[in-house]
Amino acid sequence: MKNHLGDIQKSKCIIVIGANPAVNHPVGFRHFLKAKENGAKLIVVDPRFTKSAAKADIYARIRPGTDIAFMYGMLKIIFDEGLEDTKYIDERVFGIDKIREEAAKWTAEEVENVTGISKELLVKITHEVAKNKPTTLVWAMGLTQHSVGTSNTRLAPILQMVLGNIGKFGGGVNILRGHDNVQGASDMACLSENLPGYYPLNEATWRYYAKIWGVDYEWLLGNFVSKDWMHKTGLSLARWWVAALNGKDGNDKVDNAGTPLKALVVLGNGITSTAQQVKVKEGLEALELLVLADPFVNEAGIIAERKDGIYLLPAATQFETSGSVTATNRSAQWRFKVVDPLYESMEDQEILFELAKKLGFYEDFTKTLRDEKGEIIWPENATKEIARAVRSIGLNGWSPERLKKHTLNWDKFNEVTLEGKDEVAGEYYGLPWPCWSDKHPGTPVLYNVDIEVAKGGMGFRNNFGLEYEGESLLAKNAPLNSPIDTGYPQITKENIEKILGITLNAEEKEKMGATWFYDDSNIIANKCMEKGIVPYGNAKARAIVWTFKDKIPLHREPIHSPRNDLVQKYPSFEDQKALYRVDTKFISVQKAKDYSEEFPLNLITARLVNLNGAGMENRASMYLSRLTPEMFCEINPDLAKEKNIQKGDMIWIHSPEGTKIRVRVKFNPGIAKEMIFLPFHFTGVMQGVDLTHNFPEGTKPYVSGESANTITNYGYDVMCQIPETKGGLCRISKDGK
Repeated sequence: MKNHLGDIQKSKCIIVIGANPAVNHPVGFRHFLKAKENGAKLIVVDPRFTKSAAKADIYARIRPGTDIAFMYGMLKIIFDEGLEDTKYIDERVFGIDKIREEAAKWTAEEVENVTGISKELLVKITHEVAKNKPTTLVWAMGLTQHSVGTSNTRLAPILQMVLGNIGKFGGGVNILRGHDNVQGASDMACLSENLPGYYPLNEATWRYYAKIWGVDYEWLLGNFVSKDWMHKTGLSLARWWVAALNGKDGNDKVDNAGTPLKALVVLGNGITSTAQQVKVKEGLEALELLVLADPFVNEAGIIAERKDGIYLLPAATQFETSGSVTATNRSAQWRFKVVDPLYESMEDQEILFELAKKLGFYEDFTKTLRDEKGEIIWPENATKEIARAVRSIGLNGWSPERLKKHTLNWDKFNEVTLEGKDEVAGEYYGLPWPCWSDKHPGTPVLYNVDIEVAKGGMGFRNNFGLEYEGESLLAKNAPLNSPIDTGYPQITKENIEKILGITLNAEEKEKMGATWFYDDSNIIANKCMEKGIVPYGNAKARAIVWTFKDKIPLHREPIHSPRNDLVQKYPSFEDQKALYRVDTKFISVQKAKDYSEEFPLNLITARLVNLNGAGMENRASMYLSRLTPEMFCEINPDLAKEKNIQKGDMIWIHSPEGTKIRVRVKFNPGIAKEMIFLPFHFTGVMQGVDLTHNFPEGTKPYVSGESANTITNYGYDVMCQIPETKGGLCRISKDGK
């Protein structure tokens, strides 16, 4: 999230693509409504007419999986009518010429053919967005969960940069996270392709973290099969089960050092809300050991039909723990423990400590958390270690003392600007990262050059070299009052004296790391702050990513497209070998047949306001369960009439994977006739078979049901492997055939 929810009140126009904040972020949505009260236009682009759309000034129904075509249609109008911010592009963006070339292909007629959005509506939306700046662009999983999800989330910021809306109050691209600490989990390497702070898996990073953790690098290396495997990306959450099945029975092949996945430990993750639940079930049953740590029974243990090798560990709730969580806008909040863990439940770190003891790692990985008496100070010392380690996104200033002070004085911060007063004057709430030092206030709006560095100003990061094909990648402007009024490279031990115009003493040179992000002494960041420049450099954002499968974003039809004619014109990617260790199919599945002949309906999944993720906690609440007493699907009344389906009927929904679910019908005229909507919060029943007898006595939730993800289609993003749950196909029947 480049800005923050309160900042949306400064927007003159809000365009929401693939998100439903009125339902998914109902508290945050009040900022959208306040912006409307201030005169802002609200535009919602979504396949469904949602509760957010009901509050919109303009609603556009888009065919799932065609967001890139829609945005290129907007860009063509912007370029044709000279609505772009040419000064911003010249000073701060690289590669827009290639975007112009691609946009020129997307006539209003072709956009309507691909997306279903009429020329008149496309022009109206484009003019509202381009002429009512600053505009903020908001998205969520409706934009990301596609085989082109990475391209979607590249083109949206490019659109905003063309209009000069990135790094502006009331502007930015603002991604709404689904839970209170999703951003923090991402920052702390709950992804398999990096170490905490998004540090790459290379030798320099491993040596840096060995130093931070106080362990020997060679000892770390010795815990891997080889140095090569130390640098490899791991499995993804979406497809871990492929490694458990190990390529057998026609499953995709896996590159996992010659061994199947044998054990899975799950801490607070509802893996029953991931795609292809039948395969997830098979993977769970293929494991030798499954450990599930949760305050409620994780239903992964229920859908697995096995009698042994499953262990349920009672984890403490958020009220029984303390420490920081990181919100969607990069702000941290300190969570204070309300009560000690009840009964035999344990805090997450205690469970992990016990695991580390069994594996022989405990003493090595806790030595930096101990005080002079040898006792672990949790979570304060862990927070200090994070601040010392994670330079890459600027957590340098996140001391436990500062974070606690903010939470205890939350009422002294302005909700629109995040600025504090009285004892927290001069700081932004939660010290949104980057927070470069213990004096830095945090950064409420990323990439804002209209304010000084000392107040959160910054350019774009220099992360891709100094030039590409002979063209400079450095910016032509700089943050307000910067002593360097143009672009400059990221700061290293080698260039700091020259760029900053300073002289280091011998002690500083000895302590300093090689670069700003490997400098655990924080000397580089502090010297930069004293001079009023940002340690990561000042470069142009790049619209061209020469290391990606598509150098610029391109429209590619979903793996299972209802438009086989467009599959021929806009095919998917070539199949990929060892993508997150797993062979992943794209074009071979897409072109295997015309799926639309047998599966003519788009399958859409999303949240309900009273349920959350896999729904384990919520469906265990008597009161929340009463709001949604059973799993259901929503269909258009006209489709129901064609199929002779009555409201309240039970129907079967079938997927191209050969799977099916049985659910109750609800009518909703806000659903397109060629579409089915399913909430994704249910499980416990699979393909008509009730598995809830597997719950330990007294733990069965009030509501169970079929999982929407039993029928979500095969399909994954080519870069990050997020599943394509928002662009699949299905068909319906009354008899299960």
